Amino acid sequence: MRVLLAAINAKYIHSNLGVYSLKAYGESRVPGLQAEIGEYTINHRMDLVLQDLYLKKPDFLGFSCYIWNIKYVEELAEDLSRLLPETRIWLGGPEASYRAEELLRAHPWAEGVMVGEGEKTFAQLMEALGAGSAKESGQPDTAPESSGLEKVRGIVFRREDGSIVRTRPQEVLDMDEIPFSYGNLDGFENRIIYYESSRGCPFSCSYCLSSIDKRVRFRSLDLVERELDCFLEKKVPQVKFVDRTFNCRKSHTMAVWRYISEHDNGMTNFHFEISADLLDEEELELLGRMRPGLVQLEIGVQSTNPDTIREIRRKTDLKKLEAAVRRINGYHNIHQHLDLIAGLPWEDYDSFRRSFDDVYRMEPDQLQLGFLKVLSGSHMAEAAADYGLICSSSPPYEVLSTRWLPYEDVIRLKGVEEMVEVYYNSRQFTVTMETLAEEFGSPFALFERLACYYEKNGLEGISHSRLARYEILYRFILENHLEKTGADGISYKDRLMKDLYLRENAKSRPSFAPDLSRYKEQLRPFYGNREKRKNIHAEVLGNGEILLFDYEKRDPLTYNAAVETAGWLEETGGILGKAGIEEKKGQTI
Repeated sequence: MRVLLAAINAKYIHSNLGVYSLKAYGESRVPGLQAEIGEYTINHRMDLVLQDLYLKKPDFLGFSCYIWNIKYVEELAEDLSRLLPETRIWLGGPEASYRAEELLRAHPWAEGVMVGEGEKTFAQLMEALGAGSAKESGQPDTAPESSGLEKVRGIVFRREDGSIVRTRPQEVLDMDEIPFSYGNLDGFENRIIYYESSRGCPFSCSYCLSSIDKRVRFRSLDLVERELDCFLEKKVPQVKFVDRTFNCRKSHTMAVWRYISEHDNGMTNFHFEISADLLDEEELELLGRMRPGLVQLEIGVQSTNPDTIREIRRKTDLKKLEAAVRRINGYHNIHQHLDLIAGLPWEDYDSFRRSFDDVYRMEPDQLQLGFLKVLSGSHMAEAAADYGLICSSSPPYEVLSTRWLPYEDVIRLKGVEEMVEVYYNSRQFTVTMETLAEEFGSPFALFERLACYYEKNGLEGISHSRLARYEILYRFILENHLEKTGADGISYKDRLMKDLYLRENAKSRPSFAPDLSRYKEQLRPFYGNREKRKNIHAEVLGNGEILLFDYEKRDPLTYNAAVETAGWLEETGGILGKAGIEEKKGQTI
């Protein structure tokens, strides 16, 4: 039997841990089984994916289903079932597990659904279908009777008479029983690796499916360390731990963090989702000693409204969380991503504004403003009527309105989300945005005003170039009468130019940039020889300050160029060199 496990990922750089884990476990338990993996993305042309799957002509085809790919899978499988009517098509993954009967009723082409944790179920299903055994004996594949499938635990399937059967739940798997999912890691050199060292979550967040399995199971540390060695030896760019709350057991957390710190290859980055308020002094000190860029942390704040936190069944010490975030910020060696969710119960527009400002002032490297997804099987879905919660009828089931947040406000927050992505999370405007947020008194007010400006000028929904974003932001500053020289002698025009050159030695300049050609002779000494010129840029600010950007010396965390005041341009046209810089800085400009 030719077995194919298909994954439709969100991006090419992603990998699908689920199908690799099914393959590794199934092949270790079912003699003769050889499962093939086909990975695609939702951005692939569907006709090309259809062609590839058709040419593989699988006898068994299993699709890994999530909220971001289920519509794609349904359409693709519909066409494939008519081209390959003998192929047995099965579904699995979170978006199929909690809608199994519904999907089977809607799609006659689907034979069954694997529900929940899939490794042991997949192996039992392959045995029931005779996968592997026919190849060993040289006998042709034969279709099993429905009674054979009834012995497989953790599935919902369609009998020959059309009736739908749900079997007993699958037994919980010991994490050490699962073989290493990635083999020799060939083909993963430029992709993100997803890895789990535990399953389950001790918390009960009402919007999350992980809260259903409250018993946390850990993989043995000796296994984890051997598998981490594989990633380190191959120098994969990033390993994302999918553990729902990685730091829920301190001994496990410290052991993994110590290991990657002691065996750091200078290249691989490890991403962890944590609860920052659980971090203690020992853990914080260890994080502080790590190489810049070794670790990346994702911290789900979700809301700072106490009523909301209580209603969604979270237990968060916000003061302790903030203290930990600020402490880690001070190390300047770890990217921190802080998450907020719009559309939660008891959070209206003004409450979300306060949550946003609270989190923004913690200075995360990324502020992820997401919208509530009402997942099948979650407590949030069960309580939707009580909250007056209306969500989209199609995946990803995103919130449209609640008792506290009308759709008009959701629309406004969508605009804010876009501006946060462009002007904050891009990290291309850090100098400018820091001062602008102070001007508006509230960071949220700044992004709200920016969203209104984009809407008013017909700028939303357009893919603007990086340079165009600078032009737009400068026009926004002018329209709000903010272009003035601050107490430090720096104008917004100067701040924008600093932001522009921190990232790269840009050849094109915005229309508001000063003409440097008139300073050509004065700036020549800063550039040196032709080779050095490629990695140096000298910029003259409005107050005469000369900033020197060195792209050979970059910040290991932000990758920004090193920048220093290299001199001052005097009114006479001469240059005040480094010896006079401190004296000049002390003068009133």
